[in-house]
Amino acid sequence: MPALASIIPSTHLADVRYEIRGALTRRARELEAAGIDIIKLNIGNPGRYGFAAPTHLREAIASHLRDSEAYGHEQGLEIARETIAAQQRARGARGTDPERIFIGNGVSELIDISLRALLQPGDEVLLPSPDYPLWSAATILNGGRPRYYRCLARHDHLPDPDEIETLITAHTRALVLINPNNPTGAVYPRALLERLVAIAARHRLLLLSDEIYDEILYDGATFQPLAQVAGELPCISFGGLSKVHRACGYRVGWMSLSGDPARSASYRDALQLLAALRLCANVTAQWAVLPALLDAPTIGTLTAPGGRLHEARRAVLEGVAASEFLDLVTPNGALYAFPQVRSDRFAMFDDNAFALRLLEQESVLVVPGSSFNVPGSHHMRLTLLPPPPQLREVFVRIERVLARMAQEQAQAPRSVAMA
Repeated sequence: MPALASIIPSTHLADVRYEIRGALTRRARELEAAGIDIIKLNIGNPGRYGFAAPTHLREAIASHLRDSEAYGHEQGLEIARETIAAQQRARGARGTDPERIFIGNGVSELIDISLRALLQPGDEVLLPSPDYPLWSAATILNGGRPRYYRCLARHDHLPDPDEIETLITAHTRALVLINPNNPTGAVYPRALLERLVAIAARHRLLLLSDEIYDEILYDGATFQPLAQVAGELPCISFGGLSKVHRACGYRVGWMSLSGDPARSASYRDALQLLAALRLCANVTAQWAVLPALLDAPTIGTLTAPGGRLHEARRAVLEGVAASEFLDLVTPNGALYAFPQVRSDRFAMFDDNAFALRLLEQESVLVVPGSSFNVPGSHHMRLTLLPPPPQLREVFVRIERVLARMAQEQAQAPRSVAMA
């Protein structure tokens, strides 16, 4: 019998990365299988850290199980879309109605659909660096080319509109914003959004605003919906139940197309076609949308002083302040911190090697900053979801690894000289 040929994967995957669940995570599973307890800070998955979805969301789902056994409308349950449209209108979005709302199996699916409906081969999408890497992957897999605008720590991880405009070419189709930001926790002020909308208007770009963390805010930070600023300019706003409502496993996300309907009618129809091709999103969990958006919000008790997320963030800030090696731009929103190893202590720094060492030596799993398309990164991303005492312990362990690395760096010239 002849030997079977190896299956060669698609070349489309050559430039696709998702290290949040990549090689380091696989190594962590190997260590766990060997009996080692790993502190996992790699994924913003509230249910894995003891958070629960609000009871009234579960009850809404349970009471509609018999209503969830057939395929639903390709864009989502009408009552859910009406509720989302009403929320968007209340936030100042123009031209939004249920026919311009699309519910998907999480925002992840909708990001892919929104770009697949838009891009021709070689089209460019402006993405933040750092980005959430799904945006880069979806751009590449749909034939597009990411072009990155920097959100540097020295600028509080906010983008520079002038730099963004220099990146625009005849092939640029869309500008992506992530606000509140994953991985940095930056929250964009209205004045900045106004400048970005003006750029999109001048160059006829579609605005894509990932707002999944819209209500996760700290110390008085204010979220400004992009659709309100965009006005008649076509804009897609993404939201869902995963983060604010701690229901990642429900896989309910939505996108709202706002702006002048006449300017995006063909694009809306393309979105509907793609939504129909996957038949429909999970029907059962969509019944949670109505109570999630209409009942009293529940995230505020967690983000206010004394709340678990606020105190976890405090533990991170204190851990960085006590560190000899770390700096951090204070996160004002979302579920993450993006600390940076100081370049004056480590001129040469391999964030992947550091993350592997932290995992192997101290049983802590973080995501290297380079995984978020940051070249030459000194950063790491960690989630704010673990209990504050555990996060304090994490920084003790991080400091031990960095101290060893600093000692080795100091000894390296002597070793070379002795040789």
